[in-house]
Amino acid sequence: MKLLSIDHVPGQQIEALGMVKGAVVQTKHFGKDFMAGLKTLVGGEIVAYTEMLNEARQIAVKRMVDEAKALDADAVIGIRYGSAQVMQGAAEVLAYGTAVKILGPREGSVRL
Repeated sequence: MKLLSIDHVPGQQIEALGMVKGAVVQTKHFGKDFMAGLKTLVGGEIVAYTEMLNEARQIAVKRMVDEAKALDADAVIGIRYGSAQVMQGAAEVLAYGTAVKILGPREGSVRL
């Protein structure tokens, strides 16, 4: 499945099937959350949270793709991400876009 942040599939005619999304609320266990709190005292990247958000984005994208597959989509265009802190140490990550069916080459397009 093609995943694109742009609002079209280059050189292709498409049919919009509808909006698809995937969401997850992710947290780290207390030990890592405590160590992350200590890290704020000295500054720098909080690796545990970076890993948590990367994992959450992967889960959200998979759920979005699963919705697109249920619509028999070939691609998801206009993909966007959102996130919000739900509570201390927990974040919601949302991935959303438009599921599309690829109909074929656009007239006059040159395939490279």
